[in-house]
Amino acid sequence: MRRLLTTILVLCCAFGITQETKPTKKYVVDVSSFYGSILLHNPDISHLVTENPSGFVLGYSRKRFGNESWESEYGYPDTGFSFVYQNMNNRTLGDHYGLFAHYNFYFLKRNLQFRIGQGISYNTNPYDRNQNFRNNAYGSHLLSATLAMFNYHKEDLFHGLGIRAGLTLVHYSNGNFKAPNTSTNTMAFNFGLTYDLDRGKNTPELKKPEKREKITEPVKYNLVLRGGLNESDVIGLGQYGFWIFSAYADKRLGRKSAIQLGSEVFFSNFLQELIRFQSISFPEMEVDADTDFKRAGIFIGHELFVNKMSVITQLGYYVYYPFEFESRVYNRIGLKRYFGNKLFGAVTLKSHGASAEAIEFGVGVRL
Repeated sequence: MRRLLTTILVLCCAFGITQETKPTKKYVVDVSSFYGSILLHNPDISHLVTENPSGFVLGYSRKRFGNESWESEYGYPDTGFSFVYQNMNNRTLGDHYGLFAHYNFYFLKRNLQFRIGQGISYNTNPYDRNQNFRNNAYGSHLLSATLAMFNYHKEDLFHGLGIRAGLTLVHYSNGNFKAPNTSTNTMAFNFGLTYDLDRGKNTPELKKPEKREKITEPVKYNLVLRGGLNESDVIGLGQYGFWIFSAYADKRLGRKSAIQLGSEVFFSNFLQELIRFQSISFPEMEVDADTDFKRAGIFIGHELFVNKMSVITQLGYYVYYPFEFESRVYNRIGLKRYFGNKLFGAVTLKSHGASAEAIEFGVGVRL
């Protein structure tokens, strides 16, 4: 009997400790209306910049208090999701319905909030050569979308309600998954409200960063295979698969950053069709139908680590460039997600300046 009582007491204490140390979760919702203008980033869409788009952003965020080490390193950002509805006020462009995963970063004693989100948007009226030939901005219903908001942000001013106001930027593009793909950028003013869903609960204090050992790693070697579908800017040539094999070394500079140096080979089948098309349709360009469509490049890059996610930016140069397409300099930006210490997946956008070539889906290993 004594042993049974002792066991029960130990279990009760353990349960109590578990309850006390369980991280507190706190959630906030926000809604903002916006009104702005389409930026004329390319003269090819000048006929589409006619009215002022409007819409709203609905956000759902989890507050972070430093229970995980990365949270304090980045100033206790929120994580969450945003839904964006945008009326382009232009029948040719249609409307957008987008879903984004976002981070909220804070500055100036947490009075300024910077939201950055990436997601997918559905456009109601993309290009159609018979029904909507004037829409050279969107070639498909599904588009890659980027959301950026810079707001004065004040929560729980009155019974859980707060205010937010500032600037919003929304970018829509399908990364040349399907032509045409001139894309649009909307810059807008926004104003809205926030509501604390857990206003009755005590808000925990932000945990001070713990002193952590400096990360020291030897040079690591990465192998990545990327692929996807894309199309040239010539409408109607069709979508083709592509493969990219990359090998690079990286060196950690600390907890947050690493630098990269590597090379890669591109097998872009849309170029093969573009070479054939130009050799037949434009003899004045003097393109040989047997020109090699493959390319090879070298690149430098940077990786920013945020928990199990990271942001990569790379700048490359084609050392093997038999067919002239866009330029010899290319860039890549995207996200990586680590699964354990070695394996990772990646979604990246490869472009030449502001001209997108492809959205790449990749898998890799870091040795």
